[in-house]
Amino acid sequence: MQLTESVYTVTRNFPQIELYALANQLQRAAVSIPSNIAEGHARNTTRDYLRFVSIAMGSLAEVETQIELTARLNYLGIEQRDALFTTTDELGRMLQGLRKSLQSKLPPSP
Repeated sequence: MQLTESVYTVTRNFPQIELYALANQLQRAAVSIPSNIAEGHARNTTRDYLRFVSIAMGSLAEVETQIELTARLNYLGIEQRDALFTTTDELGRMLQGLRKSLQSKLPPSP
């Protein structure tokens, strides 16, 4: 949720031309992360939860790519970019930990 809030905060300052383009795409990818975690948690099986965590990890990769792109386009300063990357790194570690924990609960593959 913190990452999503931060993304919405920084995209407010993007040029008007990006309002329905890169800003929107970045916001949607950021919202997708906690949404997929929540949806996966609400499912009845560990395997489903694991699948949604994997989707959230994919969305995190999208966000990281879009953050780098926005910095290259000078929509973000280096400090903003680095602060966002600090958050994405931490979130990535948390998701990896959750993924490993869920995988350990699955029965071994035949």
